[in-house]
Amino acid sequence: MEQCWRWYGPDDPVTLEHVRQAGATGVVSALHHIYDGRAWPEADVLERKRIIEAAGLTWSVVESIPVHNSFKIGAPERERYAGYYRDSIRTLAKAGIKTICYNFMPVVDWTRTDLMYRLPTTGYALRFDAIDFAAYDLFVLQRKNGAASYTPARIAEAERRLKALTPEQVDQIERNLIAGLPATERSYNRDSFREALAEYDGIGPKELRDNLAWFLREIIPVAEEEGVRMCIHPDDPPFSLYGLPRVVSTAQDARFILDAVDSPANGLTFCTGSYGTRADNDIVAMVKEFADRIHFVHLRNITIEEDGSFYEAEHLEGGTDMAHVILALMQEEARRRKEGRADWRIPMRPDHGHLLADDIGKKKINPGYSLIGRLKGLAELRGIMRAVERFGLA
Repeated sequence: MEQCWRWYGPDDPVTLEHVRQAGATGVVSALHHIYDGRAWPEADVLERKRIIEAAGLTWSVVESIPVHNSFKIGAPERERYAGYYRDSIRTLAKAGIKTICYNFMPVVDWTRTDLMYRLPTTGYALRFDAIDFAAYDLFVLQRKNGAASYTPARIAEAERRLKALTPEQVDQIERNLIAGLPATERSYNRDSFREALAEYDGIGPKELRDNLAWFLREIIPVAEEEGVRMCIHPDDPPFSLYGLPRVVSTAQDARFILDAVDSPANGLTFCTGSYGTRADNDIVAMVKEFADRIHFVHLRNITIEEDGSFYEAEHLEGGTDMAHVILALMQEEARRRKEGRADWRIPMRPDHGHLLADDIGKKKINPGYSLIGRLKGLAELRGIMRAVERFGLA
């Protein structure tokens, strides 16, 4: 697999020099300053590509072109934004960047309640505490009809938890949940967040799924024409938050997406951590089923707790059998190579590393995207890949 690294652009505290030191050859990046649905200017794309190539690296994957909210709610202006999106695809293809990751999560992107969860190793991980989340949703945000999303037992747990939290802890949870994390499109205060949720009144899983299918019908034909591989990222976490529908969470969801426009250009970003947060997702089986439509891979691992909470585990620990995931992906690469495909290599990146060693205490760190934790993860994943190659398993 092509070993890649997510880079947030010139302001990222992890530099391209660090990326090269980690042994990655590909960069996963985006124009993060353009998040309002406008078409990406060619000059900006070429400048980002120039910076990456000047460092001796390749801009391998775009993550992500933001999907404007009008697509998700089915607003009339989605026609205009579809044109902008198609223009961005064409601009990237012209620059030679032909793998594009995106997501279709409503209102919030990836979500965690705790960005500094201390591990027994004394490092720190990202964590989603299901009770903290419910306490915030029910009693701080006071979302309309929020109680309908929870069992009576969970409501009681959440009320007890809130009483145990200090005001400072509640403020921190709120900042983590709605103030915006790396690569998220929008940032909120409490009132604007309620307004954003209200836009989804009347939109359930069926309506959101229909709107996703409309989006795919609009963009995939252009991707086909340009030789671009579009790959949708799963929901993170892969279950409803704030009563909102999420429709990229299970194997059944993936089947719907791939069938909505049956084209090699319509594929998946397979995030083992996102899909792996649901115990009912068989990750290795899903990789094997969807192998020919997996265009990009995020490799990370999750430990799920009894109450539905979870945290980012070591890359080779947690609930996912990472060795068999990598074996299945490399066997898919071998199949593609045998077909004579020039694009047989699947780009991957280590995702959501732990905060470790000298990175602890640094002021300018993107949560989950520090240097040392991801470097450790990449080294571990690289070891499995080398073993697969060495023993001729793929």
